[in-house]
Amino acid sequence: MSKKPTIVEVKKGSPSSRLERAEFEARFLSQFADPLFSGLSRELRAIAATAWDAYHGGRKAPRTRKAGQEFSDPDYALSVDWCDARDAIRAAQQRYHKQASARILLINGSPRNEHTCPNEVSKSLRLIDLARAELTTSGVEVDILDLSRVNSEYGRNIHPCKACFSTAPPLCHWPCSCYPNYSLGQTQDWMNDIYPMWVAAHGVMIVTPVHWFQVTSPLKLMMDRLVCADGGNPDPTRTQGKDAVLAKQIELDGWHYEQQLKGRLFSVVVHGDVEGAESVRRSIADWLRAIGLQSAGAAGELDRMIGYWKPYATNHAELDMDTAVQGEVRNAARTLLGAVLAQRAGLMADAGADLDAPRKK
Repeated sequence: MSKKPTIVEVKKGSPSSRLERAEFEARFLSQFADPLFSGLSRELRAIAATAWDAYHGGRKAPRTRKAGQEFSDPDYALSVDWCDARDAIRAAQQRYHKQASARILLINGSPRNEHTCPNEVSKSLRLIDLARAELTTSGVEVDILDLSRVNSEYGRNIHPCKACFSTAPPLCHWPCSCYPNYSLGQTQDWMNDIYPMWVAAHGVMIVTPVHWFQVTSPLKLMMDRLVCADGGNPDPTRTQGKDAVLAKQIELDGWHYEQQLKGRLFSVVVHGDVEGAESVRRSIADWLRAIGLQSAGAAGELDRMIGYWKPYATNHAELDMDTAVQGEVRNAARTLLGAVLAQRAGLMADAGADLDAPRKK
């Protein structure tokens, strides 16, 4: 068995991404290219100057408050945004344990909808509607997370993961503390609303198309940002924010990889028109198992072709005619519902879930 390294080293070498003031202000002002803003050029330049000051000073979190006694360093200044997200997650956890009825989260992974460039609803959302209709008649609470809104709704962003976990797990905070970053303009991040939706759910059903043999862009963004729920650090004061040396040392001293979503049940429906549906379904299911979720059952994991090698212009007509796929999606929803109800009644076992894993990560 190899010994753990005893010297903590943080590697450097990335090229600088800092901007000069002229380039920063040019990029900042480019978002006001509409001629309607032309009469406000003086005001916009004043705002750009203030934004430059925030960028130059690195004011990532301008609103903070003392952490308090429940944290390792009570005097550490925590971001107010992070504290609010943590409070929302705690409230969701209470709902998960105490709510009388089961709650199921349906996730549309397609980026397509009729309110933006494609001008048409996605097949995924139509399949989500079938699942919702099946579930709501059973008296469960149903939440819809439509990831296509990142393309059609103002201020709906899922910023990319910055891979803090790869430096050391304690550097990846639960919930994610990388955003919002006001100094870089990385704001309006949706994940602080999405985390509580996952936490409150007893079951999660993802319906998505295949994009180039992979999951879709918005779905992958959300998946990556959920890394903090799988062994992340709930106390940012232990690492004094983003101190990589501290984080590495904490991991080497022994880190508990707590899975915040462990035990929830899942269903996955992946549809394609040529190939890749099976591999994407496996990829998503493997990811969900890796972060601690349990499959609802074989009928809840589905990959199908809709309109195989047919024109894209008729793909909704193909779905209309494919009553078998529609029935299978309904069955996937029923499978998830049955598993959730059985689990809540203490009738569903997850053999091996309580065993101590020899490999934590």
